[in-house]
Amino acid sequence: MSLRIMHISTRLIRGGSQENTLLTCQGQRDRGHSVALVHGPIHGPEGSMKNDVPEKVERIETPHLVRDPAPLREWRCEKDIRGLIRDWRPDVVHTHSSKAGILGRRAAWAERVPAILHTVHGMPFHRYQPWVLRKFYIALERHAAKRCHALPVVSWSMRDQLLAAGVGTPEQYHLVRSGMDVSTFAQAKDTDATRTKFGFNPEHVVIATVSRIADLKGHDDLLHALAPLMKKDERIRLLWVGDGWRRDARLALAEELGLSSRITVTGMVGSEEIPSLIQACDLLVHPSYREGLPRVVVQAMLAGIPVVATDADGTREVCVPGETGRLVPVGDVSALRTACAEHLDQPQSSARMADRARSLVAPAFTVDAMVEALEEIHAKLLA
Repeated sequence: MSLRIMHISTRLIRGGSQENTLLTCQGQRDRGHSVALVHGPIHGPEGSMKNDVPEKVERIETPHLVRDPAPLREWRCEKDIRGLIRDWRPDVVHTHSSKAGILGRRAAWAERVPAILHTVHGMPFHRYQPWVLRKFYIALERHAAKRCHALPVVSWSMRDQLLAAGVGTPEQYHLVRSGMDVSTFAQAKDTDATRTKFGFNPEHVVIATVSRIADLKGHDDLLHALAPLMKKDERIRLLWVGDGWRRDARLALAEELGLSSRITVTGMVGSEEIPSLIQACDLLVHPSYREGLPRVVVQAMLAGIPVVATDADGTREVCVPGETGRLVPVGDVSALRTACAEHLDQPQSSARMADRARSLVAPAFTVDAMVEALEEIHAKLLA
């Protein structure tokens, strides 16, 4: 059965949830559905995926869908989305991200869309927020959960935390792993050329981080953790793939620690460049404070690259301590340093864990598996 599916996402910046959404749109288009993607304006150093929207997916930019709180603009945005829904007449509205999720679900519910889904890519509230703001976001999510039919989650951790906060009912939650082009990361690239391009010699040990340079992403922790190791081992180099609002502050810290000459920052790069960059590194470190389930950790595992990650939210569902990677407590600089040192001292152990990791994630994180799981949800809701 061919459906009309409308996705709504706040910002089409370069990020994991946006990659997930575009691959979902592509997979649904390939299955014969009519697909539209609604998003707000794109600006800032975090890049744009506007040009990555697949062909034959209708892209609709709506001017009032912005991340920052603005009550009057949000009222206008919900009104605009209701108008788009009336004009486009979707069978399914599928929202992504907090702002789009709340306004999109309200609009779709008011327009009586037959199937309304909201994917939880990451927690909309967390312990690092002021408690008043956190309580407010929890209230909004409880409200929005009553205005949708299904809540796909990228990790069981998302479901457990949301239910503990009184958001939704158990029956609404469905595990839908974040799909990706598995073969692209598994296929060998010309890593020598990539390393040469960024100034790395064969003897260098390249430790990569792939994420926005932003608060709670842990770049500062990584610098503090690696500073003593880098002073002892001249081979270590850092590769930061990405950009963001905190770039200057983090590079200033690197300068203060005497590490700035050994860090390469790529800035924003296209999705097609990520596989070769990951394969060119010797270790992928993901020191984030909060995640749904980090796509880059899975991507490194698909590429056979050892992983050190923080135990944030759903990360341990793929990074099993001592089995598929090294997992450390969030914000624990000493543990992060120890894990990276273990990789340097025990490369064979790291390689064995990387092999086991690839076997674990390869079948579970395909685009087909993700799209098929959503197809099953649609069929159930529209039966």
